[in-house]
Amino acid sequence: MTKFLLSLHVLAAVLTVGPVTVAASMFPRTWRQALASPGEAEPVSTLGTLHRICRVYAGIGIAVPLFGFATASSLGVLGSAWLIVSILLTAAAAAVLALLILPAQEAALGAVRQSGAPPLPRSAAQLAALTGAFNLLWATVTVLMIVRPGSTTGA
Repeated sequence: MTKFLLSLHVLAAVLTVGPVTVAASMFPRTWRQALASPGEAEPVSTLGTLHRICRVYAGIGIAVPLFGFATASSLGVLGSAWLIVSILLTAAAAAVLALLILPAQEAALGAVRQSGAPPLPRSAAQLAALTGAFNLLWATVTVLMIVRPGSTTGA
């Protein structure tokens, strides 16, 4: 059962976190393109698609920690330091996505669609930095899940 749960956990991570990291990383560049070419529909449409991917897959991504907790419980490692750090980093990544990245994407998309006063160019850079921090948090969690410092399990 442990291997099955671990397989579901890894598949959920790959299939949900992967698309969010890619779409979120593409958003700032596409936003700059939309600002540079006002009136063009393609960059705006692409922005909408990237934001939708981030929003939908973030919601589905709740499966990752659920399967993770089930796997950790099955392995008997719920109190392990590497797992606790991973949980905290995952919570931080989720907070960055839900509280900073998704609202910033929505505001950017709204501003581009309204063709009013464009946001400051540095806003795209700030969004790119937030996305980089989000990606770095997930990369760190991935390394911790593989290395599991101090772990004595054979899984």
